Amino acid sequence: MTQIAQLYEISPVSQARRRHRAVLLSFAAIVLIPTLFGGAYLFTRAADQYASTVAFSVRTEEFTSPIEIFGGIAGLASSGSADADIIHDFITSQEMVRALDNALGLDEVFSKPRGDPVFAYHTGGAIEDLHAYWRRMVRVIYDPGNGLVEVRALAFDPEDARAIASGIFAQSARLVDELSAIAQDDTTDFARAELSRAVVRMRDARGRLTEYRSRTQIVDPSADVQGQMGLLSMLEQQLVEALIDADLLRESTRATDPRLRQADRRIAVIEARISGERGKLGYGGRGADGADYATLLAEFERLAVDRQFAEESYTGALAAFDLAQAEARRKSRYLAAHIRPTLAETPQHPRRFTLLFMMGFFLTAVWALGVLVYYSLRDRR
Repeated sequence: MTQIAQLYEISPVSQARRRHRAVLLSFAAIVLIPTLFGGAYLFTRAADQYASTVAFSVRTEEFTSPIEIFGGIAGLASSGSADADIIHDFITSQEMVRALDNALGLDEVFSKPRGDPVFAYHTGGAIEDLHAYWRRMVRVIYDPGNGLVEVRALAFDPEDARAIASGIFAQSARLVDELSAIAQDDTTDFARAELSRAVVRMRDARGRLTEYRSRTQIVDPSADVQGQMGLLSMLEQQLVEALIDADLLRESTRATDPRLRQADRRIAVIEARISGERGKLGYGGRGADGADYATLLAEFERLAVDRQFAEESYTGALAAFDLAQAEARRKSRYLAAHIRPTLAETPQHPRRFTLLFMMGFFLTAVWALGVLVYYSLRDRR
């Protein structure tokens, strides 16, 4: 019985050969055969793809208006890099896909190769499916440092690829124009509102000054004060002369002389007039409307300063409004293409050798990982 068992026992060499044969068969099944089929598909059925490249940037025209120089008004500010960020997101958005699908019929353009189920688009899909396929066929390279945007569009026909690249550029330019128009409208509306407020402020300031003049019957209190000061100076000079004349009479005549009483009377009248004029100037008396000249002058100066500030604000607001309108009429931001949409002569995609190498490398890695796991579990038994 022992001899019979030894006859049917499998030797270790035979077991090793069977394991090696299984490993080779697994390598062929997992790596060689799929790679061969993949290579056959890539070189026999995969449709050629043509690339069209367009590169552009958002340019901002710097312009200094004569009004801006004269009034010290800052021009409209814009950020080209921020616009480039928006354009980058817009190109990869579903809105761009829908716009070009309506213009070019992307559903038909991307499904032209009927015998290529892997790289061609399957018609009849939703916009989300077309958008996902769009991200495979359109690549955007954006450099935030200088704001340059480069777009590479793939299609199965060179004319279709260039049409897609041209459509991307046209839609991006339209978006920049819309953003610029919105910013200019906002700036114009703001300048118009500021101008309206400045007009109301100037009208109110002038109205308060007119009401003051009607109430006090004084056009310019400062001019009236100067006149009053001249009158007061003249009265004081007359008072000095009257006092001198009275002193001379007292030295040369008797106390009962009528001329002496007349001189004293003249001195009293002049002093009363001086007191009244000083009262008008703010030394205890009142003006025509019950206020002294000091109060009237302070109120006039306040109203005059308010009117001057309102007029200067109106001048600045009017200049800003004119500048905003000039900016709105001028195209200050635009899309500048330094590489126009190119027309390919030879297909550069798909990268067959690259894809085949990546496929073989990935399958080899999967197979090697499986073999390592198998031997690890076997050694633990």
